[in-house]
Amino acid sequence: MKEFLSEFKKFALKGNVIDLAVGVVIGAAFGKIVDSLVGDIVMPSVGALTGGINFSGLALTVGEATIPYGKFIQAVVVFSIIALTLFIVIKAINKLKRKEEAATPPPKRSPEAELLTEIRDLLKTK
Repeated sequence: MKEFLSEFKKFALKGNVIDLAVGVVIGAAFGKIVDSLVGDIVMPSVGALTGGINFSGLALTVGEATIPYGKFIQAVVVFSIIALTLFIVIKAINKLKRKEEAATPPPKRSPEAELLTEIRDLLKTK
């Protein structure tokens, strides 16, 4: 049991697990912000532009069943905003990584590697 707890502690305190936990918490908070943005600002604005349509209230009634497709439209808008935001963030991170890689000079080769390269080049000419 002690070994199991020790292994679990190593796993739980790894940087990746903690980073993932932080990402999940921030992602959940960001999701709430986007929900509010879409529900309170975007969809009412779209509704005003389309003649006062309230998307959250749109529903189709089939017999006794009600299909609230307006909520689905709102969820699609939320997803699109989150996907666009993630795309922009990842694109910016990749751009920064490329700049960082370009700024880092290639490692200097050892004298042995230089000598082996010269020998290889000489052998190729013969």
